[in-house]
Amino acid sequence: MRPDGWHLTEDLDSFLARAGDFLRSRPALHTLPLTVTEALRTRGADEYGAEALLFGSLERAGKVRAAFFRTLPRRPCLTPLTPVEADALALHLADLGHRLPGVNADHDTATAFAESWTRHTGATLTLRQRERLCRLGTLTPPAPPPEGRSRIAGEQDREQLMLWHREFVTAIGGTPTADNSSWADTRIAEGRVTLWETPDGTPVSMAGVTPMVAGQVRVAPVYTPARLRGRGYAGAATVEVSRAALAAGAAEVLLFADLANPTSNGLYQRIGYRPVTDFAVYDFLKNPEVRVL
Repeated sequence: MRPDGWHLTEDLDSFLARAGDFLRSRPALHTLPLTVTEALRTRGADEYGAEALLFGSLERAGKVRAAFFRTLPRRPCLTPLTPVEADALALHLADLGHRLPGVNADHDTATAFAESWTRHTGATLTLRQRERLCRLGTLTPPAPPPEGRSRIAGEQDREQLMLWHREFVTAIGGTPTADNSSWADTRIAEGRVTLWETPDGTPVSMAGVTPMVAGQVRVAPVYTPARLRGRGYAGAATVEVSRAALAAGAAEVLLFADLANPTSNGLYQRIGYRPVTDFAVYDFLKNPEVRVL
């Protein structure tokens, strides 16, 4: 039995062997680590776009109590922690000299970790985004639906998906990669993007889904170009991918709603999504040489 405390590894298989059951025990709350580690397992770090991997599990009496993963250049993602646990992790990572761009976790955990990180490293922080994790209850399609129909994106939509994905990443404050062809190719091959198109066959919105892991599927991304918003296209596309996920056997269909966008929040509520918990994303704006206090 390993001693209590945080145990770090760069090996995904080793991490999943120890923490996999814990992650699957709460599939909705652990949707991010479940889906990201599945992408890493099936596609590899290079294809996923990760420059460096780090995984950690908090163990007590031989059982995993919490976990985190870091896939640079992205922010680390933490499962729920108490303030004491968050502080211990921040101190441990700072003491080892790790440099972090920010943190993503449920609101209380993210805030506790971010505040601890600033104390232990001298970094400054800013709240980048607040999101609400939602779970589908009773699917309620909009009435009437917008004109048009849904269809699964195919090879003929490759350039469209690449363009919309770049626009989506930019819209949420991210930095799009120069070449996101792998993102489009994977989703086309697996049939994981649904388009809503007008009666003349013009695509006007897309909704994607993650692969099913531990019975959960997450709807992401949902995107409509700005000039086409307010016509019900995103809601129609989201309904279709949600319906397909249920038909495929998903026990839980989830999505993240940006709390700064009341329009999308209202849309998701109207079609049947209900709150689970709030998440927060912090950026560490300045990260000098680590100094443990």
